[in-house]
Amino acid sequence: MSRYIAFLRAINVGGHTVKMETLRRLFVSFGFSDVETFIASGNVIFQTTVQNSAALESEIASGLRNALGYDVAAFIRTAAELAEIAVYQAFPQSELELAAALNIAFLSGPLDDQGKLALMAMKTAIDSFATYAREVYWLCRKRQSESTFSNAVLEKTLGVKSTFRGVNTVVRLAARVASPRLPR
Repeated sequence: MSRYIAFLRAINVGGHTVKMETLRRLFVSFGFSDVETFIASGNVIFQTTVQNSAALESEIASGLRNALGYDVAAFIRTAAELAEIAVYQAFPQSELELAAALNIAFLSGPLDDQGKLALMAMKTAIDSFATYAREVYWLCRKRQSESTFSNAVLEKTLGVKSTFRGVNTVVRLAARVASPRLPR
C-alpha cells in the first residue's frame, strides 16, 4: 500500500463546513485505509493500493461532490513527493528571510512553458514566483492582504485549478507523513 496526501480545495467555503471526522469517514467509505486529517484545512493522509494520482484525484473529487453536494478539487501527492516539495529551495535564503509569507500552490499537473511565462508576468515588487514539478511557490514580501495575487488570480490567469498551503503547514505535514503511524 502507498501513502498519499490529498490537498482539498474549497472543502470549507461558501457557508459549507465539513468536520474532520466526517471527512475521515468519507475517505474510508471511498475504500482508503489509515485515514487521518491534518489541521482543519482539507489535508488528508491515507493509504491505498491505487498507484495513479490522477485517478485518485478524480475519484476523491467525484466522491466528495456526491457526498457533499458541491465541488471540491483534490490534489494528490505521495509521501516522497511531499518530502521533496517541503525541502525545495525556490528562492534564495536572503529573500526568504525578508519575506512575510511563502505559500505553495498544488496543481494537477506541471505548468507548460506558456503557463510559466504567464505566471512570471504576474511578478511584482511584492510577489515573486517559482515552479517545481506540479507546484507554484509564491513569495510575498509584505502582508498577503497588500498583494493583488490570490488563488483566484492564479486559476483565472493560468486556467488551472489549484489550492495553496503555507510552507510551514507543508513542512509539518511532510514530517508527519514521514513518521511511522502508531498503532491504534
